[in-house]
Amino acid sequence: MSRTDAILQRLLMLHPNKLIDLSLDRMHRLLADLGHPEQRLPKTIHIAGTNGKGSTAAHLRAMLEAAGKRVHVYTSPHLVNFNERIRLGGKLVGNRQLNKALERCEKANGGKPITYFEITTAAAFVLFAEEPADYLLLEVGLGGRCDATNVIDNPLGTIVTPVSIDHVEFLGEGIKKIAGEKAGILKRGAPAVFARQTDEGLDVLEAKAAALGVTPFVSGRDFDGYAQNDRLIYQDEDGLLDLPPSKLAGPFQFDNATTAIAAVRHFKLPVTDAEIAKGLETVYWPARMMPLKTGKLRKFLPDGHELWLDGAHNEAGGGVVADAVNALNARNPRPLVLIMGTFANKDAKGFLAHFGDAPEIVLTVRIPGERASWSARELSDFAQAQGLPARPMRSVTGALKEAAKIKNARVVIAGGIYLAGRVLADNGTPPK
Repeated sequence: MSRTDAILQRLLMLHPNKLIDLSLDRMHRLLADLGHPEQRLPKTIHIAGTNGKGSTAAHLRAMLEAAGKRVHVYTSPHLVNFNERIRLGGKLVGNRQLNKALERCEKANGGKPITYFEITTAAAFVLFAEEPADYLLLEVGLGGRCDATNVIDNPLGTIVTPVSIDHVEFLGEGIKKIAGEKAGILKRGAPAVFARQTDEGLDVLEAKAAALGVTPFVSGRDFDGYAQNDRLIYQDEDGLLDLPPSKLAGPFQFDNATTAIAAVRHFKLPVTDAEIAKGLETVYWPARMMPLKTGKLRKFLPDGHELWLDGAHNEAGGGVVADAVNALNARNPRPLVLIMGTFANKDAKGFLAHFGDAPEIVLTVRIPGERASWSARELSDFAQAQGLPARPMRSVTGALKEAAKIKNARVVIAGGIYLAGRVLADNGTPPK
């Protein structure tokens, strides 16, 4: 076990009864004991939403860096290594620097109850406060209102990506309640950008914004973006931009890129149109319709096969992956092999329903080392109940060997971040 893993294991035990306990009291107490690093952060853009937070932040980071700006980024969860959560000036935090911050927070906390996410977020704030940068892109962990990141009183701006059903055990049943939690990051005096929302979700977000005196910049009303002739066309009240498509695959990335561009313009960030275009061409965000062209796992498939990896895990995410596969198929039809593994608190049936009868076969796996995962047999039964040919497999490796039997297949591994992380680790291609 590495020193970092040993520290993280100790921190995990500080609130042994609850991995998630949404409250800000413990966070405020620890930050005060640390000298309030959250009050010394770079200009902060706070990002909440159900899907697309990380991809939107990745696009925004790429655009700001194309403009020569130094950018910190906080995202979660990680795929392979914890360091992925904290990016300092464009680079993942180093082990020594991370360990020092974690141990400083551990000492300041003094053994008091606190959740893993809270104390590691406090460590991130320590690092962000002490390392100079122009901007901080701060992604919410869960919800928004009571999330550990929601201790920033005066953000430069806030973004809410699409809100859909997820984590109902913590955020409540239905879009209205979940949107209300996401709206908790909105702050008086901070401009807000809303990605495309359902009508009921938008009503909640706009009501919260109005109560704070904020006039949000809303997708589909104040700005829009769409694909045209393999280009991204963006438009708002200031005019139209004809841009290259995002380097990230999938139609949904047009929406995430559009939200990032809207933030650049609405928050009046010092980024030119040419730098926006450069950001679209250089953006990096792993496990989001990510092609795996090399690696240990890729070798189990013969030449002529495609291998894609996506971390989508909820019902709406299933729709996003299915749309991406449909777009690929429209250009280059191939038999689809879906390899799926997900947690038992996720709507696996809803996820699968988006694929219709497209899969040639669904190969199901249990997420390695995760008791809370659906079993391969249960997922296979769900797929068969929807009329899909399906087979439970003992491992991703076994599933890939089975997929290799189907000529020129397009193999897509999906179902969650934890499965995606294991695939990247086993493939020998961790995030950079």
